[in-house]
Amino acid sequence: MNITFETEQEIDGRWIAEVPELAGVMAYGATEMEAVGKAEALALRVLAERIEHGESRPMDVRIVVAAA
Repeated sequence: MNITFETEQEIDGRWIAEVPELAGVMAYGATEMEAVGKAEALALRVLAERIEHGESRPMDVRIVVAAA
């Protein structure tokens, strides 16, 4: 599975990072890297939960941060 982070700066200055491959995985941060870090942690938690609950099997994961 490839995990891609899409980022965008909101009007109020905050950054949002989203993982299109995992529905609902998005996070805000004061900086772009903070938002990506929070989204990455959430994405890994979601994948771990899926594996623990038998919804998915362990897989190779490649993380890519898309340029803003």
